Parts: sequence; C-alpha cells; structure tokens
Amino acid sequence: MTINRRHLTLALAAAPLATFPALATAQGLPPGDQAMVDRAVGYLEGLTEAKAKFAQTDAHGRTTTGELFLKRPGKARFAYDPPSGLLVVSDGGVVSVQDKRLNTFDRYPLGTTPLSLFLAKTIRLDKGVSITRVARQNDGFSITARDGKKETAGTITLTFTDTPLALAGWTVTDAQGQPTRVQLIGLERASGLDKSLFTLKDPRPKNPGRGKV
Repeated sequence: MTINRRHLTLALAAAPLATFPALATAQGLPPGDQAMVDRAVGYLEGLTEAKAKFAQTDAHGRTTTGELFLKRPGKARFAYDPPSGLLVVSDGGVVSVQDKRLNTFDRYPLGTTPLSLFLAKTIRLDKGVSITRVARQNDGFSITARDGKKETAGTITLTFTDTPLALAGWTVTDAQGQPTRVQLIGLERASGLDKSLFTLKDPRPKNPGRGKV
C-alpha cells in the first residue's frame, strides 16, 4: 500500500459511518440506540458546508495536523500541514491525492472511495455496513461499525458531542487492532466556500525533460 492510498483511507474513513440508518433499523437496535443513530444521520445530512482543523494520530503515536473543508454534495479538501506535504481533494467526481514530498499525484474515482458515501446528497446505505456498538459518553456518544460484507476488516467509530450536537472525530481500527484517530478541532458550519478549494490539478510537467520544439 502506498503512502498516498494509506493516507486517503485514513483521512476519509469517517464516510461509511455516516450512512447506516436503514440497516440499523433492520438490525433491531434498542430504541435509545436507534434514536442516537437517527440523530447522527440527520446532523450529517445537514452539514452541507463546514471547515475544521484536524489532528490525525496513528497507532505509533505519530500525529499529523491539517485543515478540512467540506461542501456537500461531492466536495472535500484535506490539507495536511508541513512537513507532511499531503493534499487530498474531491472535486465531486474524482479524488486527487498530491504528495509534495514524494512528488506523486494520484487520482481515484470518487465512487470507489469511502468519501463518496459521506458526500452524497442523501446520506443513506441500505446494505453493506453493520453497526456493532452505540455507546453513551459523558459529553456525547459514539457509533461503531464494520463492513457488513466482511470484505474490509476492522472497524470505524464516529464520535459526537451532545450539546451542541457535533462530529468530534473518528477512529479507524484495522484488522490487526491498530487504531488511527482523527480529532476535529473547531468544526463549524460555513457558507460560500471558494470553488478553488475543491480543484486540484497535477502540478508535474506532462513531459519532463523534453524541451520546446
């Protein structure tokens, strides 16, 4: 797995958890748990434009920081602070990943990434995600899910504050039990975000080393 794909997976790992209302009902969650799931889904669907700082901590305790911009449907920007040199941008159809340190640039169809689920106009997923735990906390609650088809090992936990209701972050735990935590700092709704935030072109020369004719 390349560093680009790894960071793409971790940075966008909140997506599947935003999309589970129909399946959750089918699983027969207790009414109190179902109410928290419904509340979380309603909140996420209403989060059309937002921005926040984020801190991402891996299983070895290494932390990287950055800034997140969100514009649903379809658009998001994860800008990692130096010295990471990583930039992840969804323009509504394609997710582009630029790593300035490695001088790499990769593109992935939005529909093949978890981000597509979170950025959809209507957040819902009738199959494929299994909720394993809904937990109350002193200042909020968390919802843990896994791939219902078992094609992807590990779990994802979304954490919300309660008053006011807000997404506080998420934790991805892989098949080996190694967690990566993303904490959102100062998440706030926004409006009129600049379109240029969600555009990323390959900065590398198309024909390096070739002179002009």
